[in-house]
Amino acid sequence: MKCEWVKQNLLLYVYNELADDARYELEQHLGRCPDCASELKATRKFHATLSEFPVQEPTPNLVTAARMRLQEALEGTSQGGFWQRLTFDPGNWLRQVRFSPALAAAILILGFAGGVGATYKMVSSSGPEVASVGKQNLPQPAESTITGIRSITQEPGSNQISIQYDTVSTQQAAGSLNDQRIQQLLLYAARNNYNSGVRLDSVDLLTQKPDDVHVREALMYALRYDSNPGVRLKALEGLGPYVKDDTRVRDAVLQALINDANPGVRTQALHLLEPVKADSSVRSVFQKLAESDQNQYIRSQARTVMAQLPEID
Repeated sequence: MKCEWVKQNLLLYVYNELADDARYELEQHLGRCPDCASELKATRKFHATLSEFPVQEPTPNLVTAARMRLQEALEGTSQGGFWQRLTFDPGNWLRQVRFSPALAAAILILGFAGGVGATYKMVSSSGPEVASVGKQNLPQPAESTITGIRSITQEPGSNQISIQYDTVSTQQAAGSLNDQRIQQLLLYAARNNYNSGVRLDSVDLLTQKPDDVHVREALMYALRYDSNPGVRLKALEGLGPYVKDDTRVRDAVLQALINDANPGVRTQALHLLEPVKADSSVRSVFQKLAESDQNQYIRSQARTVMAQLPEID
């Protein structure tokens, strides 16, 4: 066993995450290698120091932003060819199974789950009556079980909304915009969905109820983190009426004006902030934009707004 492998797995050893057979081999190596034993001592000391600090849970916004960035990265990753994905190294695969009993257990569980899924599919396709009864008895899934929102549609001229969402299989919920379940699904789609068109549809519907505090938070989140400028513009539209009275909304719009990469989003944010241009923070931002912003239109508009303000003694 090489020292390099031991040092790479010391943290797993300290946190008791190493497989039993690998743990045994590592301990045998530590008994005859002073350098690795010294490395283990330093690792344990570092672990003890970290344990003295309180553990802070990540905020929901941070978790969701990380998920969205991961999804975007996965969408942009080029996959290998068919034969490259089909072939593999049997020796390396067997070594992974040897040192990872959990992997072997996961393979067994996946095989069992596949059999159950196939049985469920056969039962669900046995007749329309059985499928109908099963659909009626299905409990509403928790948000953590939803893998994505497939589509959002609103019946023309009505308040009725239909949402298709994926768990293990695609399901559908229908109801009015005032329905709590519909609102929860729309909020989920606005924050977590991988399809920018669905996010746009959800934010568009949420702008009809921006007086709800959870909806307003979702719109501010979309304005700050959504990768699609159309979604950010739609979020601005919903937040516009609250720039004057809600300082959190004002701060979110100010951040969009300063940091957003899309000129259209920045221009819309600038216009929304004009009614509160006397606010000290807004005035300070407008002053900086008027002096040195790289966008000529925004620089010109900021100068126009500043010219309308009285001088401060």
